[in-house]
Amino acid sequence: MSSANSDFTLMSRLLLPEIKTALQSFTSSPNKFRVLRTVPTSPTVSPVPKTLYVLDSSFNPPTKAHLQIATSAILHDHGASPRRLLLLLATQNADKAPKPASFEHRLAMMTIFAEDLRAHLAQKGRLKEGEVVAVDVGVTTEPYFNDKAAAIDDSRTYDPPPEQVHLTGFDTLVRLLNPKYYPPEHTLTPLEPFLGRHRVRVTYRTGADWGEREEQGKYLRDLKEGRREHEGGKKEWADRFELVEGRADGEEVVSSTRVRDAIKRGDKDALRGLVTDRVREWIMQEELYTEPE
Repeated sequence: MSSANSDFTLMSRLLLPEIKTALQSFTSSPNKFRVLRTVPTSPTVSPVPKTLYVLDSSFNPPTKAHLQIATSAILHDHGASPRRLLLLLATQNADKAPKPASFEHRLAMMTIFAEDLRAHLAQKGRLKEGEVVAVDVGVTTEPYFNDKAAAIDDSRTYDPPPEQVHLTGFDTLVRLLNPKYYPPEHTLTPLEPFLGRHRVRVTYRTGADWGEREEQGKYLRDLKEGRREHEGGKKEWADRFELVEGRADGEEVVSSTRVRDAIKRGDKDALRGLVTDRVREWIMQEELYTEPE
């Protein structure tokens, strides 16, 4: 076994038990949000942020699509410094059960992904002079955006509470503005506290399911022009959203589903184009996603 493989095996033996203990502590507590890991670990390079980018996903597993979304926000968004990124996993998801990878393995991959992301940003070399963007790996029991944002603020983990910028794809925007997720009245009114303080950075999605770029833009124009007011959607909320470009035309579609499919096929070449190197090493070492779903 090579030295690199030995180091990676040792890390897995240490990381998984630490994450399992931290996750059990969280789930047995009344807390609705907690940071379990921070990269880098030194507090001297992790000032309280004024802008907190929140990448909320099932991370099953983390992919290069997540890398692109996070990198784009950190390099191009106008949020005030200091800035910080939170990789957030909901342990109670509104639509998805905790499979095929366990929460512990996902949180381990999120930690490894955070290290890969910081290395990627350093390679880009386009951060503000002297800026260090720490990455937190956190969990929440809340399944919905507005409740997640409130849980983060109420935890006082970041004190004073920063502006949150939630990083999503267009598909998630559609769910965010779907009244069915806000019982019992099933209106958009519960989003008022969230959109009164925070922003949402939305990546265009390609494919027949979501329509062309113009159609996706129209979705927010309808909000701005008052065509969602009958559902409780306020026109001024449109200014809290920004639609940004995702992958370029002709670039490979990247998704967690495609990662899992590539693993089942044993297609290591495809896997290299879908996940970062160290996440790929972890998946292969731990033999994740090899069982039928």
